Amino acid sequence: MTQICRGRWTHEHAGELTVFLIGMRINRFRRPDAWGPVLAAMGPMLAELSQDPESGFLGYEMSLGRRGPVLTQYWRSTEQLYAYAGDREAAHRPAWSAFNKRARRVPGAVGIWHETYQVAKAESMYVDLPPTGLAKATSGRPVSARLDQARTRLSPVTSAS
Repeated sequence: MTQICRGRWTHEHAGELTVFLIGMRINRFRRPDAWGPVLAAMGPMLAELSQDPESGFLGYEMSLGRRGPVLTQYWRSTEQLYAYAGDREAAHRPAWSAFNKRARRVPGAVGIWHETYQVAKAESMYVDLPPTGLAKATSGRPVSARLDQARTRLSPVTSAS
């Protein structure tokens, strides 16, 4: 069982930060031949990124929506995210090509989306949870009296609070 960090925690991070949301939506449940490979492709990419500290990948959280998974990924920089996406030697490019081929064969069976955010300020609060989210991807620290309010935790990511 994952260790729960008792009490109130926040994240601590200095430097650039990019948050990347990516998800898939199953539009036709009866076409697992179209959406199954999309679902299966993410695991190897996450493993590849997690094993390469130079990639700029800091970590991720996965959740499951009504029609498919959503990943929140944390990156050191947008440039490193884009470098991975365009790397012909990495797992992403073949997965993207395969998705495009399947999408032409079974149009509309599965959708994908992503959003990229360059973070100038970030605030977080975690209470009685295992390391989660931004605190898991960067580092966590207990909330002190000085960081008791959200507005004091919302600081530029370029300075460790």
